Amino acid sequence: MTEETMDEADMLKWAKAYAHKQGFLLNTEEKQLNTVIKGLVRNKNKFGRPYCPCRLRSGDEEKDRAIECPCAYHKEEIATQGQCHCNLYFKGT
Repeated sequence: MTEETMDEADMLKWAKAYAHKQGFLLNTEEKQLNTVIKGLVRNKNKFGRPYCPCRLRSGDEEKDRAIECPCAYHKEEIATQGQCHCNLYFKGT
């Protein structure tokens, strides 16, 4: 793999920046937040993309782009359920 590897601090920084830009909040439960961040880092380093660790990859790169964080479903999930499927992003106050 020729892409740079990403560490958890970088991924958390990226997730915080995205949440802020969108008006979302990150999960305040540290254990859940760290689990999702670790999964994103693992997928980014293994597959080259930060696939949602809470969804199954199909192996078809084109289809799997829909589950690349932030996934194609997160805004609707946050609007209707208050959080995304992974419980990474929450509706802002």
